[in-house]
Amino acid sequence: MCETNLAVADVIEVTLPTEFHPGWSRLPGIQVVGRTLTIDPAEYFFRLESHSWLVADWEMVRTELLPIHETTGSAVEQLALDFIKEHAKPTADPALVLRTAYEVYAYLFRSELLESAGLPNVTADHLRMLCEAATLMALNKVELDGHISNIGPCWFFPAATSVVFGLDEEEGRMLDELYHGGWFNEHRRIESVKAHAALGGRLVHGCQAAADQSGGVVAPYGATMSTFRQDLETFKAEWIARVYAHRVEFSG
Repeated sequence: MCETNLAVADVIEVTLPTEFHPGWSRLPGIQVVGRTLTIDPAEYFFRLESHSWLVADWEMVRTELLPIHETTGSAVEQLALDFIKEHAKPTADPALVLRTAYEVYAYLFRSELLESAGLPNVTADHLRMLCEAATLMALNKVELDGHISNIGPCWFFPAATSVVFGLDEEEGRMLDELYHGGWFNEHRRIESVKAHAALGGRLVHGCQAAADQSGGVVAPYGATMSTFRQDLETFKAEWIARVYAHRVEFSG
């Protein structure tokens, strides 16, 4: 059952540049046929209170923001915030959000990074999983006051990837750590801050020292993180269990 104080949105349909794993169809409310994803918001979301997102054109981010370097007078976060203020616009089109998010994460999880990442256990398949899951996570939303207004199953990264890709708990947690920054160095952090300007904010998460299913979201600059964490605790355990309930057992 989806928590909502708004009329449930129409079915979302989007065609993306690459085929998504068919295992996404194991989650309620989502169907994958090749490159086309169809999402029924009433079935997919745990909470849906907002039908508006902030996005900026990815090509503009790629050509005008990514090449800019921070200086002693302008930190990367300020560069991203200024870009968002000037170029980002609200949209009620979730398909546009998903298309934009795909471009962001195809860039952040590009395969050539594996050569220099120092992560021998991470493969191109893992990067595909990260890109697909993070793309869907872009529909999650947190408000300026810290209230989490939109929450889908991909909020709970290890649980969702275990259902979709058949990962065990250890591998799911590894992916979660990679998504939230387990291979971050300063170069990667700067790259992430700038790329996420296309989604109207910065990546924040509820985990602390280790991945613990607290998930994350691209939050607007200025969002109240204390309220964010308090809200997260009210639903985390119940909804994680609801995601795991769709896991299938794989033999062999």
